[in-house]
Amino acid sequence: MITNYTQSALNVLDIEQRAIQHIKQFIDDNFTRACQLIQERKGKVIVTGMGKSGHIGKKVAATLASTGTPSFFMHPGEANHGDLGMLEANDVILAMSNSGETEEVIGLLPVIKRLDVPMIAFTGNPKSTLAIHANVHVCIAVEEEACPLGLAPTASTTATLAMGDALAVALLEANGFTSDDFALSHPGGSLGRKLLLKLSDIMFTGDQLPLVRPTETISDVLLEISQKGLGMAGIIDDKGKLLGIFTDGDLRRILDLKIDIHHTQVQTVMTKRSITGSPDMLAVEALNIMEDKKINSMFAIDNKGKPVGALNMHLLLRAGVV
Repeated sequence: MITNYTQSALNVLDIEQRAIQHIKQFIDDNFTRACQLIQERKGKVIVTGMGKSGHIGKKVAATLASTGTPSFFMHPGEANHGDLGMLEANDVILAMSNSGETEEVIGLLPVIKRLDVPMIAFTGNPKSTLAIHANVHVCIAVEEEACPLGLAPTASTTATLAMGDALAVALLEANGFTSDDFALSHPGGSLGRKLLLKLSDIMFTGDQLPLVRPTETISDVLLEISQKGLGMAGIIDDKGKLLGIFTDGDLRRILDLKIDIHHTQVQTVMTKRSITGSPDMLAVEALNIMEDKKINSMFAIDNKGKPVGALNMHLLLRAGVV
């Protein structure tokens, strides 16, 4: 048997793409009611599901928790042996089952009803037992699985995951969840570095700053730039206020004009309206500014306009922000 691996893979992606397009019709009043129910209860979202739905449920619970909606996954088998004690009065159950007839999940219904905890069901069958007994049913039906045998959950799990992501992000926006909030739950790794680091944590300061007076010659400024290694120098007045900057790029431009660098004062060729940041600015914000303005370095100034720090792309790269 000869297999065309690439064509098989492309067929899978086509089917799963169609599955996601198909479930867009189910972003309806029921989806809105699910979001409202979670917001009104103000408790945790307890996600449950068996098998592949359980694996998807774990990811959805993690996404909800990291985006401002307290959540965790409860295995339906373990729930029947004590884990139902996790449930509290203000919680909401989010039960996932493509068929809506998963025995382990259905077995939880009597206890959930007795505890009076509302339930949102993600199923592919609106007439299933789980859908009928749910307070809110969100349909995740797909037209076909990507598995050619129609047996392995593929397109259906993709659709369930996408609907879970849609729920999490809708709640994130409704709750006004910010990047600062996100940083608090992601202090480690690259996310933490990007979201927690401020310029004051990484910027060059003090004698490391390349600063010159406006009357200094371009050649003297170039010496300062070379010694400090930031590719720029800040021009300051007698009170230390930043008047402008002179960069490697400015040097290339004036060389085309045949300016005498040994006698010309830097104030005549400096860039007066320079891009600056503040020490309290997040490093990732500075990165976005530098990429948007196509600059490689910038100063951080205080509320009096005095440069108190400086950084460049190399520094951001070393800090793990890039």
